[in-house]
Amino acid sequence: MGLMRVAARTAVVAGTATAVSGRVAQRQANAYNEKVASQQTAAAPAAGDGPVEDDSMAKIAQLADLHKQGMLTDEEFSAAKAKALGL
Repeated sequence: MGLMRVAARTAVVAGTATAVSGRVAQRQANAYNEKVASQQTAAAPAAGDGPVEDDSMAKIAQLADLHKQGMLTDEEFSAAKAKALGL
């Protein structure tokens, strides 16, 4: 009977940890999406404003800030940076 309790407790702990991890990941994704959306609307240049390079560098700087804050993983940062550079 003791082994069954340990197995059941382990299953409950693992299930709870998985659920919490999923909620945290979802919250981070939502926060990232909201931040990117607000930055895109706030930083949207008027037609013909500044060179394209400045826009790319500004986007990369924003991505770097999100990466430092833990909002982007290394892979997400690399992919977004490549997209901003047009690679």
